[in-house]
Amino acid sequence: MPRKIIIDTDPGQDDAVALLLALASPELEVLGITCVAGNVPLALTTRNARVVCELAGKTEVKIFAGCDRPMQRALVTAEYVHGKTGLDGIALPDPTMALQDAHAVDFIIETLRDLPEGSVTLCPLGPLTNIATAFTRAPDIVPKVAEIVLMGGAYFEVGNTTPAAEFNIYVDPQAAEIVFKSGAPLVVMPLDVTHKALTTRARIEAFRALGTRVGNAVASWTDFFERFDMAKYGSQGAPLHDPCVIAYLLNPNLFEGRHINVEIETRSELTMGMTVADWWRVTDRPANALFMGSLDADGFYTLLTERIARL
Repeated sequence: MPRKIIIDTDPGQDDAVALLLALASPELEVLGITCVAGNVPLALTTRNARVVCELAGKTEVKIFAGCDRPMQRALVTAEYVHGKTGLDGIALPDPTMALQDAHAVDFIIETLRDLPEGSVTLCPLGPLTNIATAFTRAPDIVPKVAEIVLMGGAYFEVGNTTPAAEFNIYVDPQAAEIVFKSGAPLVVMPLDVTHKALTTRARIEAFRALGTRVGNAVASWTDFFERFDMAKYGSQGAPLHDPCVIAYLLNPNLFEGRHINVEIETRSELTMGMTVADWWRVTDRPANALFMGSLDADGFYTLLTERIARL
């Protein structure tokens, strides 16, 4: 049976590639895509999710608008990385498929309540506002979650938005704290892993060589996306952060990590949103997350290219 998942996202070029990977994979049943404000405001993340589904020919997928701001803080966005639309890099038609009427948080709550315990995996690719809001409103759903596999945080790499914090966690640290303290099983893809999933010219051209609309879109998005990280880090490419979440569901053997304690800093403005990851287990705080540390990058891109070719 396919693994039932809900993808919570703020597309974003790398989010878009993650969505395509999931939609191309029969091992996964996408129950719905819930959108949150993050890389760009909510009006654009909902638009971009629909653009991606239409590009993939998957217009039957249900897409829900969620929270348009963090739980307690002002929204911080990342157009400086993703462009003014969040999907800069290639011109694609405006979407025609409709959003669902229900709010994303209500969809998450109702889906988890309606299905058997342990049958739904949550896949957050952006700030954790929708997930934390659902857990706060309906704490009875937390034990029903099979697993949460998310992109966020860092330990050695530390921050990409502030010196201490990764973007997804920084945007809504209060939400992240709720999720990390929820008791739900957590698998975390931090910057330390995603920065090993670097694009290269050969990897981008492999997408373009597929000769399909989807392959061309992925190549164009990654061409645009990598310019920021190459300038910032002096690297040879850019990390495809969010597809790591979906790749883990398809082939967990691509990744290695440790069960450790992770706390979220919510009080200091200097280190707000820092994931305080006890990688070396120097405290007696109980482990609450499988925090990934390494990735088979060649295997990751082989999987990604093979699945994109199916669309």
